[in-house]
Amino acid sequence: MQQEFYHVLNRGVDKRTIFTDSRDYARFIHDLYEFNSTERTDPNVYRNFSIDKMMDIGCSSSESKSDVASAASRQHVLRTGERLVDIHFFCLMPNHYHLLLSPLVEHGISLFMKKVNMGYAKYFNERNERSGSLFQGKYKSIHITNEAHFMYLPFYIHLNPLDLCAPEWRIQKINDIKNTLAYLTSYRWSSHLDYSGRRNFPSITNRKFFEKFFASAGGYDTALNNYLKTFDIQDITSVTLE
Repeated sequence: MQQEFYHVLNRGVDKRTIFTDSRDYARFIHDLYEFNSTERTDPNVYRNFSIDKMMDIGCSSSESKSDVASAASRQHVLRTGERLVDIHFFCLMPNHYHLLLSPLVEHGISLFMKKVNMGYAKYFNERNERSGSLFQGKYKSIHITNEAHFMYLPFYIHLNPLDLCAPEWRIQKINDIKNTLAYLTSYRWSSHLDYSGRRNFPSITNRKFFEKFFASAGGYDTALNNYLKTFDIQDITSVTLE
C-alpha cells in the first residue's frame, strides 16, 4: 500500500471537556496503542484498565511510580495482530485531539478511529456515570498532499498546547521562543518529546519517515526552532481542521 497521510481531529460534543485529568489522558494514550490492531479487541480491556497496572508503552524508568503519566508508560501491552495505522504525531487537548496517520490496511483509519472513539467513550461514560455521545461526530480528516504541509503540520499539532498558556500564538508572531519551547517540553500529552529525543511514549508513534524528513533541516529541534521564528498559521490554514 502506498503511504498516505491524513490529519485527523475530533472534539467533544458541544466542545465539552473529554480529558479531565491525567488518568483520562493516560487512558486515551493506552487506547491509541491497544486498539491499533486488526485483531478484535478483548472486551476486558475496557474493564481491566488501571493506572497502577498500565502497560509499558515507553518512558523513562527513572520516573516515580506515583506519577500517573509514568504509570501510563510502564504497563506492558500485549497487543496482537497487524497495526491498522501508523501514528506519526499526536496531541491531546482538554476538549479535542489531533492525529497524523497513515493507513496500513484497507480502511485502516476508519477502523482505528471507530475502535478508539468507542473504546474511550465507553471508559469516559462509565467513569463519569453519564450516557450519550462524547464526541461531536465520527471524526474530521483531510488528506495531506502538499509537501510544505509535511513540514508545517507536525509543528502545528505540537504547538496546540500553547492554547492553554498563550492562545494569541494563533494570530501573532511567537516572540518568546525559549519559553515556548520550555512549555512544550513540560507538556506530556503529545509526541513532541519523543521527536525531541526525550522518551515519553515512544511506542505510540512511528517516527522513521518524519525523522528522515526533518534531517534535511538539521533535525526536529532545529527545524522547530526555525519554524517558530517565521511562524505563520496561514501556511497551513487549509489543513488545520479547526
